[in-house]
Amino acid sequence: MRVGLTGGIGSGKSAVARLFFDWGAVVVDADVLAREVVAPGTPGFALVAGLWPAAVAADGSLDRAALSRIVFADAGERERLTAIIHPRVRAAADAREAAAGPGAIVVHVVPLLFEGDYWKSCAVNVLVTAPEDIRIARVVARDGMTAADVRARMAAQIDPRRAAELADFTVVNDGDLALLAERARAVYAALRQRPAA
Repeated sequence: MRVGLTGGIGSGKSAVARLFFDWGAVVVDADVLAREVVAPGTPGFALVAGLWPAAVAADGSLDRAALSRIVFADAGERERLTAIIHPRVRAAADAREAAAGPGAIVVHVVPLLFEGDYWKSCAVNVLVTAPEDIRIARVVARDGMTAADVRARMAAQIDPRRAAELADFTVVNDGDLALLAERARAVYAALRQRPAA
């Protein structure tokens, strides 16, 4: 069963993905794959370095912070980066899904799930949400970003209310990890009850 899992920056989708993994799901994380497909030495890296040389660090690695500043400030640049990364991520995700055993619940963690069409190919879509102030505080503490930078990222993502309309399940992450686990377990139990698709 292909499950889409998403949530805006700082919502806690990675925490829910870890819980699903602990409970037996195969987790395919688009963020992890996105880093792999533009790692130094890959064709994806060569394309990114050619388009945005300022995003290449002195040691030859990708300066993700610099690249983020470029693409999150300009929708056209973001589309160019998406055109490089998304097809490569999709191919890698398909390969990992194909390697999953029969009857597996394969959870695709996709930050921009509803911004594209991938959610339509999932049997079930799960959204993780949290209040905006909590999301901002989490990302500032976790990544050292400014609150303004977090808000800019949030503005580039789908409105959480629209995402909730498209999702089959919503996990609200406004408490501690124990509460999140309780809510996520209820969703995972529902997934296990569904016939494979």
